[in-house]
Amino acid sequence: MAFVQLADGELHYQIEGPVDAPVLVLSNSLGTDLHMWDAQMPAFTEHFRVLRFDTRGHGQSLVTPGPYSIEQLGHDVLGLLDALHIERAHFCGLSMGGLIGQWLGINAGHRLHKLIVCNTAAKIGDPSVWNPRIETVLRDGAAAMVALRDASIARWFTPDFSAAHPAAAKQITDMLAATSPEGYAANCAAVRDADFREQLTSINVLLLVIAGTEDAVTPPSGGHFIQEHVRGAQYAEFYAAHLSNVQAGADFSDRVLAFLQAK
Repeated sequence: MAFVQLADGELHYQIEGPVDAPVLVLSNSLGTDLHMWDAQMPAFTEHFRVLRFDTRGHGQSLVTPGPYSIEQLGHDVLGLLDALHIERAHFCGLSMGGLIGQWLGINAGHRLHKLIVCNTAAKIGDPSVWNPRIETVLRDGAAAMVALRDASIARWFTPDFSAAHPAAAKQITDMLAATSPEGYAANCAAVRDADFREQLTSINVLLLVIAGTEDAVTPPSGGHFIQEHVRGAQYAEFYAAHLSNVQAGADFSDRVLAFLQAK
């Protein structure tokens, strides 16, 4: 197990792949951990030094008092890169990880080679969605996380995928039940408060936007909005709900690799 020391605690990470390869950072969604990317690792580590981490409040990383902000989570990524002496990297984030990617593209583009944001939007939901969830989680703790896990299957995967691949769906949704309630609520606030709609045009790094056709959490319209506001951005869409990297599997990995390896 590997950790870097931030100012207020430890951030858990894993780094795999050829030591002389370009670095690709993978950023998890709300309520998961770095293992949400397990299906991508065999393909990605053939070509890249892959750096995964548990976002603050998730997995084995620090849980500090909330609320958090996407800016704070973005600085955690920069702190991780600094600690590992990585000047520039590719970055791929899904959902909340996609918000972190947008923040990095807007505020720290000089640290990025290429950027991929998946199943995300410049603004995700509104306080009427997030505030009741935050209140419930802080009130009911672990019981609320179990309830969220049971409800998340329908949001994260299409019914046919869940039926055909119950073990894969369970592995991912169990991450939600294992997430710290305090950390989850603090990250919900970060997602609630993020709004990059007026700042997207300042992203100058090469960008790929990925969406899921059946994603009710962050529909394709949100991905199209990002693409339309970032010069030269590419767009890809897969038959998937919210976790397109899991559901689309090899097709997702192939599209990411094609984008990253294009000259």
